[in-house]
Amino acid sequence: MQHYEKIAATILSIAIHRGAEKSTCPSEIARQLFPDGWRKHMKDVLEVAIDLHNEGSVVITQKGIPVDVENIKGPVRIRMIPQ
Repeated sequence: MQHYEKIAATILSIAIHRGAEKSTCPSEIARQLFPDGWRKHMKDVLEVAIDLHNEGSVVITQKGIPVDVENIKGPVRIRMIPQ
């Protein structure tokens, strides 16, 4: 994926800035990085977020509860893992 490192760095930066109590939407990441064509990058952002989740860097949630990233259905949020 062409923008993997840039997406990963942005996800981590925003998650660290917000802390474990606040989350971000993948679309916010896509809009920040690709303002003119963010929708076509949503799949890439989610794939990178899943990789970071699997590495233990962030957690992907729905309604504040961690999700099974192999079976995501519907909107998700990304946040730091509470310490």
